[in-house]
Amino acid sequence: MAGNAGGRTSPDLSELAADSALLARSGTAERVAAILRDRITEGYFPPGSRLSEESISGALAVSRNTLREAFRLLSHERLLEHRLNKGVFVRVLAVDDLVDIYRVRLLVECAALRTLGEPPYDLTAVEAAVSTGEQAALAGDWPGCSTANIRFHQALAGLANSPRTDELMRNVLAELRLAFHVMADPRRFHEPYLTRNREIADRLAEGDAAGAERMLAFYLEDSRRQLAEAYAERLTTR
Repeated sequence: MAGNAGGRTSPDLSELAADSALLARSGTAERVAAILRDRITEGYFPPGSRLSEESISGALAVSRNTLREAFRLLSHERLLEHRLNKGVFVRVLAVDDLVDIYRVRLLVECAALRTLGEPPYDLTAVEAAVSTGEQAALAGDWPGCSTANIRFHQALAGLANSPRTDELMRNVLAELRLAFHVMADPRRFHEPYLTRNREIADRLAEGDAAGAERMLAFYLEDSRRQLAEAYAERLTTR
């Protein structure tokens, strides 16, 4: 019979022993999901590609059950999709997906700047992302420029000092990168925004959060329109 302390009945904890294996498996599945998430956002597994359970479980030396749990986690993040009797595939975004992603970005990123409070602000991550993007562009490394741009926007959202906001933005921006991998010319989409990233960072360094927010709102709207138009055109010609 369970013990009693202070008038409360203690729960029977014997069943928790069986849960220890679930914890280990869950931890492994999350680590596998993190590996696959990185590979997907890097373009190693491009949109539309089928992920082979046998090949991937063998390469990572994990069980198929663990891999399926990782697939489930990434499906919840909208990076993968299960197709009946066909398997698991990297998602191909629709234009409506892009519109919704930018709606979330506008809400989150602008709110992060709007609620900054009094300057000065800790812009270490923002400045690092801007500089990395500029260096990548000089080297002609447009995939690297894309990654730096993603980090810039993560850093803007990170100014809110909210772990939940950080997690939301990681998922949203990982999903957005699925669109970039369909594009034939990444330079066309990233080069014009290098200057705008620098301008927003400079405005924040001057303590003008309101001005930076206005610039960011126009920036996101321009980016959404240009990317959605080009993405729709690209999908029709594939």
